[in-house]
Amino acid sequence: MPITFPRRLRSLAVVCATVLALAACGEKATPPAAKFSNTDVTGLAYGKGFELLDHTGQKRTLADFKGKAVVVFFGFMHCPDVCPTTMMEMSNVMKQLGPDADRVQVIFITLDPTRDTPDLLSQYVTAFDPRFVGLYGTPEEIDRTAKEFKVFYEKVPGKEPGSYTIDHTAGSYVFDPTGRIRLFIRHGQGVDSVVHDLKLLLSGK
Repeated sequence: MPITFPRRLRSLAVVCATVLALAACGEKATPPAAKFSNTDVTGLAYGKGFELLDHTGQKRTLADFKGKAVVVFFGFMHCPDVCPTTMMEMSNVMKQLGPDADRVQVIFITLDPTRDTPDLLSQYVTAFDPRFVGLYGTPEEIDRTAKEFKVFYEKVPGKEPGSYTIDHTAGSYVFDPTGRIRLFIRHGQGVDSVVHDLKLLLSGK
């Protein structure tokens, strides 16, 4: 035998359903999250910033670049492949961004402050783009900064006495113009994906 409800309860159910439907129609749709090509690390608990000297000897912190999207890469000048490849890629990114490139700051933090002197660092980073900034510090300051970003690095002895190379994390962190860490770019992702993501960040996504 089918279950029936009193007419008053059935009418009330219809009214409630109508009210809920109208309420749902009146809600504003939540805008979709930005779809980045690279790894979204928004809300990351580390990588809060840095306090080092730039290649002109001026003390720099992340706050100095507020209003710009900031790309931070850790490397060393004697690196044979990953570092120059990354820097050249970022140089091409700046070219593709056109006028928007002035709202992007690329920062190279040396993991080899003993060999990467300020003068050499200045020549190195500006060879890729005159707007690029090189940062250095004491070995202790560099180690502290690398740990803040959870960047692995280790000296590896070379074939010649006293020579060495450095194994290190091959990737870049990106902050949005408000100073929030937003992306991690793995090495070799290509220029187009970086340009795409930087444009999103510059648009306020």
